[in-house]
Amino acid sequence: MAGSAATAAVDAWLDVVGTPGGVVESFVRALGELDVSLRRGDDGPRHGVLAFDSPGPAVADRLRAVSRDRPGRVLAVSTAGRALGADSWALLRAGASDACSWRDGDAAAARHVAERLRRWQAIDDLLACRHVQDFLVGDSPVWQATLRDAVEVARFTGASVLITGESGTGKERVAQLIHELDPRRGKKKLVVLDCSTVVPSLSGSEFFGHEKGAFTGAAAARAGAFELADGGTLFLDEVGELPAPLQAELLRVIQEGTFKRVGSNLWRKSSFRLVCATNRDLISARADGSFRDDFYYRIAECTLHLPSLRERTGDIIPLARHFFRQASPEDEPPELEDAVRDLLVGRSYPGNVRDLRSLVLRIGHRHLGNGVVTVGDVPDHEWPAPDSAPPAGCTSCGAPRA
Repeated sequence: MAGSAATAAVDAWLDVVGTPGGVVESFVRALGELDVSLRRGDDGPRHGVLAFDSPGPAVADRLRAVSRDRPGRVLAVSTAGRALGADSWALLRAGASDACSWRDGDAAAARHVAERLRRWQAIDDLLACRHVQDFLVGDSPVWQATLRDAVEVARFTGASVLITGESGTGKERVAQLIHELDPRRGKKKLVVLDCSTVVPSLSGSEFFGHEKGAFTGAAAARAGAFELADGGTLFLDEVGELPAPLQAELLRVIQEGTFKRVGSNLWRKSSFRLVCATNRDLISARADGSFRDDFYYRIAECTLHLPSLRERTGDIIPLARHFFRQASPEDEPPELEDAVRDLLVGRSYPGNVRDLRSLVLRIGHRHLGNGVVTVGDVPDHEWPAPDSAPPAGCTSCGAPRA
């Protein structure tokens, strides 16, 4: 069983609230038969199980403690065998990532626990690979939670994905990650189409393609985005910019996978995974009628919201080091003087990660050698505002008069 990826051995920690010792032993044995090793009091594994007899304040308090003190996810398992009902939501609010019940001899419930822990480990293994670490930098909890969702959607579903977030938060990079982790055999390329650049009069050609002579200037046949994406992934960036009539035209292709080139009567087929992105508020757009509900539900089978940089300030310095490394791959990223670090962390980034990258590159252009990055490397228009006026004294430097 342990030889395949689907049944890989799993280590997890175990904490107990109120469950009798004999029941705990049966639970551990049942999971052990499924190649899940539960280690009580072991801080090594990332994810774990909190076993309890019945939900209550003591269980909620313990969940808050373990979810705060441990880096991974917690599966709350009632060992009394009773359905949790509405108590499940309270367990999630207290810090559990999932909740279920089990009783001695319940093989199906034991498999559910094993599969949940195995899925979490598989996601962590993908997140830990060098490509993901270098491609989407950041260890903050909010960013890691976002990446875990992206990895799970990419690897374990074939759903269409809508990525939302402010400009510069990394939506296209996440789309590329989804394409790369998609497990389809024989998967073809990622096709990117920026909807904000599509000219309305040529939108049919951009999406559906056209035949030679279909309109003035159509000197040769052309494959559109749907055709080019066959067997791969179609990424529609800035999908919120599509006018409602065009949304209606695209809906049939997305639903049925069939289309006609402009100027042709031949139906063509295309099978692709759809990933869309927008920085617009599509909820408001749907309310005012500028974005169709039916189109929204088709492109948003799964949704991912990327946090702004102000929501993940702990990632600013690691991202800065990453951008320094990109600019000079043969050198180690330079150390930063405290004042420079404070500036980077405290600055506002309207353009999010893209804005930070631009600032780091401007600093890098002024930096000399391999020494510490000092305040002199920061362009003067990026200096922070003075906290207070200089003391009375020399008008040129503020030094006290003798």
